[in-house]
Amino acid sequence: MASAHVSSGAGGAPGGPTGGTAAAQPTLGSMGEFAVIDAMTATMPTAVGVEVGPGDDAAVVHAPDGRVVVSCDMFVDGVHFRSDWAAPEQIGRRCAIAAMADICAMGAMPTALVIGLAAPADTPTAHITELGAGLAAAAAELGAGVVGGDLTSADRLTVAVTVFGDMRGARPVLRSGARPGDIVAIAGRIGWAAAGLAVLSRGFRSPVAVVGAYKVPEPPLSAGPIAAVMGATAMIDVSDGLLADLGHIAAASGVGIDISSAALVVPPRLAEVASALGKDPMAWLLTGGDDHPLAATFPAGSDLPAPWQQIGIVTTAPVAGAAAVTVDGTAYDGDPGYQHFR
Repeated sequence: MASAHVSSGAGGAPGGPTGGTAAAQPTLGSMGEFAVIDAMTATMPTAVGVEVGPGDDAAVVHAPDGRVVVSCDMFVDGVHFRSDWAAPEQIGRRCAIAAMADICAMGAMPTALVIGLAAPADTPTAHITELGAGLAAAAAELGAGVVGGDLTSADRLTVAVTVFGDMRGARPVLRSGARPGDIVAIAGRIGWAAAGLAVLSRGFRSPVAVVGAYKVPEPPLSAGPIAAVMGATAMIDVSDGLLADLGHIAAASGVGIDISSAALVVPPRLAEVASALGKDPMAWLLTGGDDHPLAATFPAGSDLPAPWQQIGIVTTAPVAGAAAVTVDGTAYDGDPGYQHFR
């Protein structure tokens, strides 16, 4: 799933991938589709298990498990990122990490990425090759590789990422497996990207820690396959907000979920930023997206290894009209997270 948490009126500012450039700098329009593709793929490493990579009509990727896990995400300048806020390489990393999070939330490991890329003709070629390098680098960190894609012209930079994964013998962890009495846990930090967005939206570029968290999330995605081996009963990528995404598990499983606010510790840096901006840092933890941690449920009494931390419990299904996800037993008074078209 792809979250969208940038402000309106975004994208296309000078210096970004779709901004103005010196006339002598090669652009997509001056080089043409195939030369740009060659430039993008020339330095991309080949991942283990890839028999045929970029350059042919299609890629050939091994599927040792016999099952292929597939997910697709789209990222649009001004909706999911802003090219005047982040460097092309950072945008590439952000897109790859967000897309791979869905694969890891199934308990699988990513193996291959296919990229659909659309951009204005005056986009500097260097920006596109740097974006490709970011995609490839993020994929390589999980043992995956970019194996192909497509390039076309458009009025706005858009990146579509299809990720293939391998279950490696494990069972897929669905949203529908949570049961009353299970514990709810999270792997990865939350609230940081929301704080970074709040800072950037005010026109500031620091503190670097929160701004960087928004530009490039750093979730421990390998915790997903570990959770599958541990017996996780349900799991999800938190892209749109903790309460919103846990709501998907509650709905699919027919249960309720109660979060303990005491288990959600506000980091000092987030408290400082919230104080400076007049914001509630706990709201960032509960409803902020774009950090892409993994949330899962486990049988009661499970011994959770780092980075998994318990934050709540699964309860019985709420009565009709009651909140499926509560905080300290009470419905949250506010928007639980982001939703497109709303």
